[in-house]
Amino acid sequence: MINERLLRFRDVRLIGADGAQVGIIATREALRMAQDAELDLVLVAPNAQPPVCRIVDYGKFKYEQERREKEHKRKTQDVKGIKISPRIAEHDLGFQVKKAIRFLEDGDKVRITCQFRAREVTRPELGKAKLGKMAELMAEYGTVERQPSLEGRLMTMVMIPKAKTGQKPDGKTESKEVGSKEVQDNRNGEVDAAQSVQQPHVPE
Repeated sequence: MINERLLRFRDVRLIGADGAQVGIIATREALRMAQDAELDLVLVAPNAQPPVCRIVDYGKFKYEQERREKEHKRKTQDVKGIKISPRIAEHDLGFQVKKAIRFLEDGDKVRITCQFRAREVTRPELGKAKLGKMAELMAEYGTVERQPSLEGRLMTMVMIPKAKTGQKPDGKTESKEVGSKEVQDNRNGEVDAAQSVQQPHVPE
């Protein structure tokens, strides 16, 4: 849904830059307060009566929102399963490693199960060695959350994605650039309600 300009609302319930409740004030006054603070007025609850707005640094607000979404995804991430045998050939092992790496890159956990047949269960070290080799080959992409453990004829190891370094945006820099861009977009009335920053010019 295309978000309409904030000025269509006569009043808004305002949350200040310090997080304190300012109360219900005229929309134009809220916009002036945001401009005076050199910050942005963000519509956070458009369906409330009256709508709820917050004075924030949009870049920082957006970054925190994305961080929370990623954290939620991490907590609810899928668990992908891979099965091998203690006598799996090197070529087949490499294929399973590539598949597991794809899962890790997608942000999923990987449960690798080594299934022992007949007398193979008397040589658990073979399965542990295969799982250890897989963990070594995938070390760049994931870390072992659960070390190999044998339960009946199944030995299981769980790996989780490794956090990538050097990819967090500079909050301060992004704040300035993203905030400026989104404010301009709002003046064009083209920003989605869930993500928009409403900062049109207020006539004197």
